[in-house]
Amino acid sequence: MVNKRLIYVHFGNKSDLFDLVVANSLEGLASAVPFTAEDLPGYAGRLFDYLLEHPQVLRLTGWSQLERPEAPPAQVDAYRPKIAAIAGAQQRELVTTTVAPVDVLALLLGLTTAWANASPALRSLADQPPWDPERLRVHRAAMIVAAQALTEPPSTQGNGSTGGTICTP
Repeated sequence: MVNKRLIYVHFGNKSDLFDLVVANSLEGLASAVPFTAEDLPGYAGRLFDYLLEHPQVLRLTGWSQLERPEAPPAQVDAYRPKIAAIAGAQQRELVTTTVAPVDVLALLLGLTTAWANASPALRSLADQPPWDPERLRVHRAAMIVAAQALTEPPSTQGNGSTGGTICTP
């Protein structure tokens, strides 16, 4: 028989159990959507698709940030190889942006989750129902174009270029 006490004996307190659930969810995501620094726009597209099929992952990670603004070491360690892979791809000129690898990943993840995290009020203003498959296909295509622009050096981007200058604080 399973009861609350036995669950806590096995998994620890509520916080430990929640961290385990979040970690397992992120491990499932990482297994289903392998990170590819050499094709960040493709990775963004696959991640977008996965998150549409598994919206609980975004809810869990969002809730985790609300509960604990400081990241557990395991989550920090999960990002380290991705940052290193982006830096390596930059050195090999497979990712040609001059933006710092940690910022590349943050911006890429922001692009990927922008529609799901957008205000329902904003989504309601779309020309089609927000979760309509055609609407999502168009948004996904625009997100991939934005991810491609992120991985190019500013001097080679089309209209709207910063002229090769990146503002830093």
